Amino acid sequence: MSLSANTAVRMADRRRYLADNRHRLTIDADVHPTDRAALPNDIKEQIKTDPNYFHGRPILSENLLATMTRAHVDMALCWQNPAMLSYGDDPAENAARLTAANDRIAALADTHPTRVIPGGWTDPKALGVQAACRLAEHCVLNLAMPVVKMNPAQNAYPIDSDMVIEVVDVIVGLGAVPAFHFGADTPFTPTEGLVKIAERHPDHPVIAVHMGGGGGHFVVSEDTYQSARAAGLSHPNIFYPISAKRDAHLVSDLITYAEAGPPFCHNLALATDTPYCDMTWVMGGWRATLDALASGANQGDPRLAANPDLFDGEMIQAIRGGNFANLMIAAYDRILAGLDL
Repeated sequence: MSLSANTAVRMADRRRYLADNRHRLTIDADVHPTDRAALPNDIKEQIKTDPNYFHGRPILSENLLATMTRAHVDMALCWQNPAMLSYGDDPAENAARLTAANDRIAALADTHPTRVIPGGWTDPKALGVQAACRLAEHCVLNLAMPVVKMNPAQNAYPIDSDMVIEVVDVIVGLGAVPAFHFGADTPFTPTEGLVKIAERHPDHPVIAVHMGGGGGHFVVSEDTYQSARAAGLSHPNIFYPISAKRDAHLVSDLITYAEAGPPFCHNLALATDTPYCDMTWVMGGWRATLDALASGANQGDPRLAANPDLFDGEMIQAIRGGNFANLMIAAYDRILAGLDL
């Protein structure tokens, strides 16, 4: 497999920008923009006529940068919005639709390379395994995407199924990072399934978006929250963008991983899951939380009382954007080094 010269140049430029600016960037590691032209007709009408339609209300690509600026977000990992993409019974048609969605994300990143990190998306159930593998290759080799995601919850397949593992092997072979929706909102993404994926390639990162959140009922989610935290502390290749997770757990997550030190403290990132959560609201909360931690405010946790300097400037910036920037830099390096130009 080989990269085109154009793809290699795009990746090298984006890698260089991240490396030069990781000391200052605030990165939202989970955003789902949608092109206005790609909106389904029923959603277009609902947006116009129903002021109460909020869950899943799309953030249009044309509004993305202004939203990021209001939220004080420098860059965002963007991938397609699954609520705006419907599958049918024809795998080939499903593949065409999802390919087009990925192409639109890539075009957005090409237009705004210092604001958008493009993330790919594939689906072995809706497309079929071989088509899902080909789409993963397209995302990396042609669209310059360092990450390719699957969402077992969206289309009802186990995260550790044979078809998923086959696609993961392809993504890892490309040097890119496999990513998953990982939450307690369905039975398809249990922690033990994520662990099986992580243990298959223990020296390669895997992104588990939401850190066990993702829309599950608070009481139901509690066990997943706890097991997700433990899994990450025993598997240093699991990387968690924290989004759509009950806010009462966030400070404890941050303290636990900071106290654990490297490499674990480098495996968390801020995220919002926009538009399923509101970027301005969520990032405002993140900023206030990090400011409080940086000030040494105890917030009732005895671990901070014992170590009030745990969140120094380096740790705060790592969480704010440095950790995710480094994850993407390493992915670009693997892809560029491992594939023929």
